[in-house]
Parts: sequence; C-alpha cells; structure tokens
Amino acid sequence: MISRKMLVNARIPCIGAGLGVLMLALLLCTSPCRAAEMEITPFRTSNQSPLVQIYGLPADSSAIITKAGHASVSLTQDVASDYTVSATAREQINLDGESYRWTLSARYGLGERFEAGVDIPYILYGGGFLDSFIIDWHKAFGLPQGGRDSATKNRLSYSYRKDGVQRLTMDRAGSGIGDISLNGGMKLYDVRENAFRDRLALRASLKLPTGDSVRLRGSGSTDFALSLCGSMNNYTEWGSLGVFGSVGGLAMTKGDVLSDQQNNLAGFGTFGLGWGPAQWISFKLQLNANTPLYHGSDLDELSKSSLMLVIGGALKLPGAYLLDIGVTEDVAVATAPDVAFHLGLSKQF
Repeated sequence: MISRKMLVNARIPCIGAGLGVLMLALLLCTSPCRAAEMEITPFRTSNQSPLVQIYGLPADSSAIITKAGHASVSLTQDVASDYTVSATAREQINLDGESYRWTLSARYGLGERFEAGVDIPYILYGGGFLDSFIIDWHKAFGLPQGGRDSATKNRLSYSYRKDGVQRLTMDRAGSGIGDISLNGGMKLYDVRENAFRDRLALRASLKLPTGDSVRLRGSGSTDFALSLCGSMNNYTEWGSLGVFGSVGGLAMTKGDVLSDQQNNLAGFGTFGLGWGPAQWISFKLQLNANTPLYHGSDLDELSKSSLMLVIGGALKLPGAYLLDIGVTEDVAVATAPDVAFHLGLSKQF
C-alpha cells in the first residue's frame, strides 16, 4: 500500500519539474530590455476542494484598488480534478470527481480610497475527462497513482462516513449558481517613486448562502472575510520584479455541510513573486494556505491545514485585457485537488 508519506515525497519531483520548466522559460527570455511596466499581480483563485470552495475563502488578494469612477471586470475559470481515498478505524472519505467554477467579478471605484464589488460563481460537478491525462502524466514521471489508475474513470463520487453513519453523499452531476459574495476594499498605501510601486490595501467580503448546499454549490453559512493585502514592484531594465502577499481571517455562521464538525473561524494567506521580462508577459509563483475548516476528524482531507502552489503567468492582450494562466498542485497532499487549471480574463474600464 502506498503511504501518505510516499505520496508527499512523490509530489516533490512533480513540483520540481514544474519549477524547472518555469526557470527554463525565464532563462530563455533573460536578455536586457527596457523597463517593462508589467505589474506583477496575484492569481485570483483559492482552494477548489469540494468541501472547501463552498466557504468564503476570498480568491481576490490583490492590493490594487479600482480608481474612482472606474470599473474592473473579470471572468475566471477553475477546473479541478480530485481523487483521494482515506480511512481510519472510525472514518472513511472518498472524493473522486471534477469541478468547474466560473466566477464573474466586478469592482467599482468609490472616491480616492474605496471600491465595492460582487462575485457571482457558477459551479458544475461531474465525472469530467482528466483522469486518463493525469494517469498518463504520473506514468511519464514515475509517480504513484494513489489508486486513481484502478478506480472507475471519469466518475463523480463524494462520500464521507463516520462512526458507521453516512455524513455526506453526492454522486449526481449538476450545476447552478454558487454562494454570491459582496466585496469592499480600502486603499491604505499606494506610492510610486521612480521605478518602485508599493501598495497596501484592506479587503473585506461577505458571502451569502445563495447556493444549494445539498449539491455542494454552497455551504448554507454566511461568511465574513477580512484580509490585508500588499505588493511591491520594481521596474528595471531587466523587466518587472514583484512580490505580493496577503493574510486574513474568516468567520462563518453554522452551515449545512458537516455542520457539527465545521469550524467557525479559519485563517488564510497568500505569498507570491514574479518576473515580467516584457510589457506583455510575466511569470509567477503563488502559495495559497488556509487552516482547517473542519474538526473532529483524523483525515487530512478535513482537519489538516492546506497549502497549494500555483505556477503560471499572465499575458497582456490587445484591448488592455489581462489573461492569467496557472496550474495548481496540492503541496499538502489531499488538502486541495490533485491538480487544477486556472484561467482569468480581466479588464479595467
């Protein structure tokens, strides 16, 4: 039997391979160029586990506050593939399926320091199509399959059993509106001095229970998140160099999903860095973390802090559109999907 430790160790070559590809791309592009005004910004994504994404962990950790009288609109897509099976003497969990989350976000600048906005998600669960691709990927790199290769392909099956009682079951595909969030932001610091741009902002969000919690499109709880977001960018002859991060807390009312095991408080944060060798492209790494959203379990899927890595970059497209492209890996195994693909298209008006 493949142990949890073996799976964790096996992830390291996979992550290392991704980092190696990114570094190779950076080296190929490393040549002097004029100062590139490509600001390094965070990926707008969060943990897509079906038992985590239903809560109000904010995807937006940018320190950029929309200018007064202007609007910014974005459409993101997160496609995540889950396969994890774990058991103890008292508990058994099985998360096997794919999720698709599209989020339409809008922000509007109010005065010189504030913005208001809304996030509207649409969520689809199904068996998907990624199982064969992931199995072949693991074979190519000699990574353990963790049972995915022997399981039924392209199946949707989410279940959790504790002390002989079935606590969660979902095996039917479906889609619908998720939990809508209302957002606000306040500029604390925004200074541009020569080639440096430093920003600091306070963000808040209120997630409303508008999604169907039985179908895992919502939690049934009202959640409030507050976070401090910062970024530093340096525009040099070698391009843009940037770091960014955020730290915050999430408070949740009692929801409908595993309600007696749900935590009412959780912490979260992000950290990332990037390089933009030209005005139209950047390469980025980002870490997303959150403390457990559940207690009373010995299973990593429920009661272990999550850490995931997003690797990718951004492209400036004609018309001043910005396209984020990222691939996510669960650094803390089983606390987030095995792999997720992120696309984000945004524009300021």
